Amino acid sequence: MAFENLLFEVTGKVALITMNRPKALNALNSDLLNDLSKALDELEANDGIKGAIITGAGEKAFVAGADISQMAPYNPEQARGYMLLGQQIFNHIESIEKPIMAAVNGFALGGGNELCMACDFRYASTNARFGQPEVNLGIMPGFGGSQRLPRLVGPGIARELIFSGNTITAEEALRIGLVNKVFAQDKLLEESRKIMDIITSKPASALRYCKASLVRGQDEDIYKAIGLERELVSLCFASEDQKEGMSAFLEKRPAQFKS
Repeated sequence: MAFENLLFEVTGKVALITMNRPKALNALNSDLLNDLSKALDELEANDGIKGAIITGAGEKAFVAGADISQMAPYNPEQARGYMLLGQQIFNHIESIEKPIMAAVNGFALGGGNELCMACDFRYASTNARFGQPEVNLGIMPGFGGSQRLPRLVGPGIARELIFSGNTITAEEALRIGLVNKVFAQDKLLEESRKIMDIITSKPASALRYCKASLVRGQDEDIYKAIGLERELVSLCFASEDQKEGMSAFLEKRPAQFKS
């Protein structure tokens, strides 16, 4: 499938999705969001792809934010439709049963930060910058930022970032738990691929249930979430992967997973 505003490349079991509007710092306009939605559909439908990395084209930005030139003339109803589009796509990222990583190679502001927060985890280059600066424009986060940020870094830090509109460095993002690791810019994709290759070597059925438990359980009462975990791990025992994994362990040999 061809896209006008992003690149979709598959190497082995991993898809690399690159936001490709570098002259606009990969700002999220409706065209790019719609392309991203189609790319996610392709990712979900292709059984040969077991995981994905999302990054940005160029050396300056992952995604610098939503496209202000598109939003500026909106009335409330138009703004509501635009926010719904972004929220639906980012919710889709979170709900896809395959692991998705953000490789943040520059500015991840506003909608860019919201995009990377919808991913399962985040790696950053040393030049990456993060923030929710919407208040500086007289608005607030609208693609899920006011909800995902406090869940990742805690309510106090999230409120400080959202209320102030300040940006933070990759090292500060690492300190507060917004990103997992920080790498030199020229090593970011290489290191990101290494961990995704490790993850995609695991059985797809187990990965699917792991993600379902993590995503669906995160906002449940702890005891309901533990109950969900119990049901999902029980389903693992209906899979060939469980039989192979445990047999290989007992027989002291490498497992040969089929999914």
